[in-house]
Amino acid sequence: MFSFCAQPDTLSGLTWLSCYLTTGKHMAFYASFGTVLLLLAITAPVALMFGFGGAAAARSAFAPLRWVGKGYIAIVRGVPDIAFFLFFVIALDQAFEWIRHKVRCPDWDQPIRQGSDFVVCDLAKLPLGNAPQWVHESYGFLLAVLTFAIVFGAFAANVLFGAMRAVPRTQIETAEAYGMTRRQCFWRILVPQMWVYALPGLSNLWMVLIKATPLLFLLGVEDIVFWARELGGAKTPRFTDYPHGDWRVWYFLALLVFYLAFTRVSELVLDRIMARLTHGQATVAGEAARKAA
Repeated sequence: MFSFCAQPDTLSGLTWLSCYLTTGKHMAFYASFGTVLLLLAITAPVALMFGFGGAAAARSAFAPLRWVGKGYIAIVRGVPDIAFFLFFVIALDQAFEWIRHKVRCPDWDQPIRQGSDFVVCDLAKLPLGNAPQWVHESYGFLLAVLTFAIVFGAFAANVLFGAMRAVPRTQIETAEAYGMTRRQCFWRILVPQMWVYALPGLSNLWMVLIKATPLLFLLGVEDIVFWARELGGAKTPRFTDYPHGDWRVWYFLALLVFYLAFTRVSELVLDRIMARLTHGQATVAGEAARKAA
């Protein structure tokens, strides 16, 4: 990056360190922090959408829809996260390719399942073999977002389902007495009031989601854990211009500081949201906030 970095073997001290920390791989390491933040920014609302849909389905009066909602919550929550991540990404990728295969290659006369191999026509592969590298990386990131959203959406659905049940039934009965329909009671009475009950559970789920981002490493996405292990390992002059010993402890220490700082900021933001939601609410939390004020 700097002009004096042309000959690393002649450098020493802070000059060597400044050149070492600005190599191309380190720039990818710094960019991977943005990958983690982008994952959280996209996954959180998508998971909340899955959770709201699952919770609404679980309390539906239509029995098949209720079974789907409760089944989604029970199945995903009952499977270990790592097993689900390793299995679901492969299954989701093959499902997309199978659909494209049926649409783009209707004349294909060979079986898709050939022993342990999954074989589709070239036009159905995702992404295509001649696609740019950024397309491959974006596709892998998309699969990761969907997997995270489905897994944490099930936990969010369980939290929201409990929050909906926590809203006093008298609130709904009063709305019905005023002539509101079931749909109006749901959107105008139940949904606005459930958030104060759901936020503690959703806050904890957000913290768990932050701590789960290193699972990106298992999904093939070059995240901060991948680069910390890659850059921190011992390097010899034969394989790098900047040889060093095993520095993984320092890289993972940097990750520790990053996650602690990020969770602390999250706690402050969530506390402000909770205070705003409980303001004026006829709940125990709202009464405590009123007395504290």
